[in-house]
Amino acid sequence: SDLRQMLATKSVENIQFLPFLTTDANNLSWLGYGCLKGDGTVITVNAIGAALQTLYILVYLYYSPAKRPVLLQVLLLLAVVVTGCGYFTVLVDAGTRLTHLGLFCSVFTISMYLSPLADLAKVVRSKSTRCLSFPLTVTTLVASSSWTLYGLQLHDLYITVPNVPGIVTSLVRFWLFQRYRPEQDKPY
Repeated sequence: SDLRQMLATKSVENIQFLPFLTTDANNLSWLGYGCLKGDGTVITVNAIGAALQTLYILVYLYYSPAKRPVLLQVLLLLAVVVTGCGYFTVLVDAGTRLTHLGLFCSVFTISMYLSPLADLAKVVRSKSTRCLSFPLTVTTLVASSSWTLYGLQLHDLYITVPNVPGIVTSLVRFWLFQRYRPEQDKPY
């Protein structure tokens, strides 16, 4: 929906850039994990995710009036990715590489799923769910549940554990949508 809005309005107004960037970094990290593990599902899903997030970043950059800060953030992401690749291929021995990368991906995914908690406090204070996206909440629940089940099937804690907070935060957001229905919003 953000991409559609940017294309329709030819503007990035009211669209945050950081989620595109962090999701791209997350996809690239899991892509590396999938390649190292030889897991075709993880590779395919995260390659598509990284390609889509890169497309969103390019569209955002195109329509952004302040290109310099966006470019600096993209360059920082590229530096982190290159540094991470160097670290995991040069400094970490092959025997522990999958463990280190899995732990890194897990921590990054958990932080990504917990990041909306700041918005949850705002929702409770304002008694309004305007700042929450219902479609994103549904998608997060489906994706995190699917990855949790996939991780359980593979007995892979690096896939299972970091997706549980996605389920929990989605359920909390559903509860907030129920508690503070949109029709209860007061006009500003």
